[in-house]
Amino acid sequence: MTLREEARSWLEENLTGEFAHARGLGGPGREHEGHEVRLAWERRLGEAGWTCLGWPGEYGGRDATLEDQVAFHEEYARAAAPARVGHIGEGLIGPTILEHGTEEQRRRFLPPIQRGEELWCQGYSEPEAGSDLAGVQTRARLDDGEWVITGQKVWTSLAHVADWCFVLARTEPGSARHRGLSYLLVPMDQPGIEVRPILQMTGTSEFNEVFLDGARTAAGNILGAPGEGWRIAMATLGYERGASTLGQQIGFQREFAEVVATARRTGAAEDPVLRDRLVRSWLELDVMRLNALRTMTSLSAGEPGPEVSIGKLYWSEWHRRLGELAQAVQGRAGLVADAPPYDLNALQRLYLFSRADTIYAGSSEIQRNIIAERTLGLPKG
Repeated sequence: MTLREEARSWLEENLTGEFAHARGLGGPGREHEGHEVRLAWERRLGEAGWTCLGWPGEYGGRDATLEDQVAFHEEYARAAAPARVGHIGEGLIGPTILEHGTEEQRRRFLPPIQRGEELWCQGYSEPEAGSDLAGVQTRARLDDGEWVITGQKVWTSLAHVADWCFVLARTEPGSARHRGLSYLLVPMDQPGIEVRPILQMTGTSEFNEVFLDGARTAAGNILGAPGEGWRIAMATLGYERGASTLGQQIGFQREFAEVVATARRTGAAEDPVLRDRLVRSWLELDVMRLNALRTMTSLSAGEPGPEVSIGKLYWSEWHRRLGELAQAVQGRAGLVADAPPYDLNALQRLYLFSRADTIYAGSSEIQRNIIAERTLGLPKG
């Protein structure tokens, strides 16, 4: 039995009973849905060995090939399994610790991620350092065997449910830009940390502000040496666009199908302009998959190239246009909430949340700069 077949069979058998109603829960703009049952599901996945597939077996993984990882993510999306609550741990900090952490750090932090017992969030962006991440002003200093951290992070996804945060902080006084930054692992449950939810257009709050006022973490909870934070932070961002992107596109296909069904129901599919936009969107979705497969080829060779930035730019711009198309095919009904006070349908949520796609995880402007400078060889702006 192939891993794809094994995954398909396991998902069919386990998305039943207490998890039957978890199908389809969660995702962008809907992270408030069923957190407890999704957390239980995360632990079920971990127990059965369906988390962290590409990790070495000694840390709970399966040493799965990239092709098998892609197969799992595709089957997971096709089964409409609930959105993962541990994806930041598995997809971002886990691979970073594997590559840049000490053996002691791997033994401490990787098993709880694999078992779904500890959730993580990302402490990168700040009020004055979003796309320009090198402008980080959060500071940390060593005091009696601990890092003491003071500053503010913003747009911190799922900070309100996270146990740990990986924080980019300035540890060298007087340093600027990429120099003097360090990559710290910080426990969230402590007096020096306050989390404030940010109310989004969708009416939900999966993003947060995080205030650090003398927050502490052990001196050993640093990845790499002091001052190496920028290099390690960039490695983390590279992991963000791995095998799960092909599973993400199964979700995009499902959203596109709902837009088409709505266009047929409302008669919008008879409008030649909207019909042209629908056909163009379908073609672009197919191109997106082909580029994602090309990206997997470079990743499997251990040489992530410009395809990573091209992929992020492409899918985020496409998804935002799909959100606009979702509103257009609904007509005037798309402007009114389904029920008071603010009950949105799936296409309305798609439209509102997809406005953020071209900003988070690397804005379109930054991706264009990377492509221009590193691929086309154009001078820096």
